[in-house]
Amino acid sequence: MQAEAGGRLFARGRTGAGGAVRLRKRKSVLYSSAGAGGGARGADLIGENIYLVLFTITLRVFNCALVQTSFVPDEYWQSLEVAHHMVFNYGHLTWEWEKGLRGYSYPLLFAGMYKILQLLAKDEVQLLIWVPRLVQALLSALADVKLYSFVKYTENAETAKCVYFCQLCSWFTWYCCTRTLTNTMETVLTIFALFYYPLEGSKTGSSCKYLTLVALAFIIRPTAVIPWIPLVFWHFWQEQKKGDLVLYNFVPVGVVTLGTSLLIDRVFYGEWVFVQLNFLKFNVIQNLGAIYGSHPWHWYFTQGFPVILGAHLPFFIHGCLQAPSKHQIFLVATVWTVLVYSTLSHKEFRFIYPVLPFCMVFCGYSLKQMKTWKKSAMAFLVLSNLLPALYTGLIHQRGPLDVMIHVQQLCYNSSNQPWDSVFVMMPCHSTPFYSHVHCPLKMRFLQCPPDLTGHEKYLDEADVFYSNPLRWLKEEFYNDTLLPNHLIFFSVLEQEISSFLILNEYEKTAAVFHTHVPEGRIGSHIHVYKRKMK
Repeated sequence: MQAEAGGRLFARGRTGAGGAVRLRKRKSVLYSSAGAGGGARGADLIGENIYLVLFTITLRVFNCALVQTSFVPDEYWQSLEVAHHMVFNYGHLTWEWEKGLRGYSYPLLFAGMYKILQLLAKDEVQLLIWVPRLVQALLSALADVKLYSFVKYTENAETAKCVYFCQLCSWFTWYCCTRTLTNTMETVLTIFALFYYPLEGSKTGSSCKYLTLVALAFIIRPTAVIPWIPLVFWHFWQEQKKGDLVLYNFVPVGVVTLGTSLLIDRVFYGEWVFVQLNFLKFNVIQNLGAIYGSHPWHWYFTQGFPVILGAHLPFFIHGCLQAPSKHQIFLVATVWTVLVYSTLSHKEFRFIYPVLPFCMVFCGYSLKQMKTWKKSAMAFLVLSNLLPALYTGLIHQRGPLDVMIHVQQLCYNSSNQPWDSVFVMMPCHSTPFYSHVHCPLKMRFLQCPPDLTGHEKYLDEADVFYSNPLRWLKEEFYNDTLLPNHLIFFSVLEQEISSFLILNEYEKTAAVFHTHVPEGRIGSHIHVYKRKMK
């Protein structure tokens, strides 16, 4: 086989060039399967060139190794901590699980991994940390390949290469795609569903498959349905046999997936709980997510969306003008999603992560249109995304993971006593918990459950603590026997509670770097103090 210029990563179908040799067709299953679906279909691995697949997997595994920081608490507390509690029967579940706002379908994936490790007697803490992340990296790599395949089958290989390149260059994708976040899995399923979406000219369209994947994303995170609302409506509008679409696709897929979710949650909750409805009611209808902070309505347009796109932004704008009209539905889905999320008070970068693959399609179109400046543009994308990817992945907010290494040592260091205890005096859920320790060490952190009864003056434990840390500590630990052996807190608190530390004979054993931009209750370092035992 001829190797095309630029390497063997991308398979190119042969064209009828002047000197090409035409082979006689043979009626063979091997030949017919290889030629089905447009040349590259039925290739070496998952329908694509094996070198492309293996390269993408290798890159995402490397990506996983170079993300050593913490992003948001949900990447542990809504996945790994729940899975650890499911399998090992100890740990802590946040208030959302008491109120039935979260489903067990996503944690069940990691619980399965933990159970296998347990049965193999390999449930070591490092494996509990890294195996889920490596699996997430693998799924993200397969999604990258599917995004390439989608564009190749709907357009051409050249455009697909440009979209693939833009996807791999995205700093925010690099930052998020190996994390155990529901938003990450939502994005992965969105790309898989996109591959099967019956877009005009698509060779891979399948109503049943794409609707099933959208339904799975909805089960994992109910707001995943938001970007798909215009896409599903567009499909319905274009479909000639609307009745068949509803009767043989919408209804069966909805019944089976929701029914499965209900059964899973029935098993682990011990009662019937419709978590998707509870989640939408809390976060969208009642808009109670504002208790975690609020932003102005324009935040996604002025900060959120430009930040996650980064250097891709001018390419996205240019691509919106260059892309064929059939892809404008993806622009509609993107704008619609940003508008819907803008109506909610609580806003985060990760909420609009699932529309990033749509944006990469337009960025790829922009890159393909460039002739003279194409190589320069590619170099610009790589270099401009490299710095934020490495900084956010290796430096910014790495403290919570590094400090857990010190906690792990309490479990496996024979010099420590069975009555060792740890108190994390940080904004609640700042660190992972038992999933990153994996031993029944006595641990405690400041609680912050919201008040759902409407009391205007309600303060959670963390708020009360930070209003006067020294007084809170004196009242909470009025007896020496109640004092924890180890204290963990941000550096901004050290000066304020220094008298308590001296009085109770605590000494600093570690100072872990966290961030260059401390703010409010968040310090630049995390300090670990140990009490001298008499």
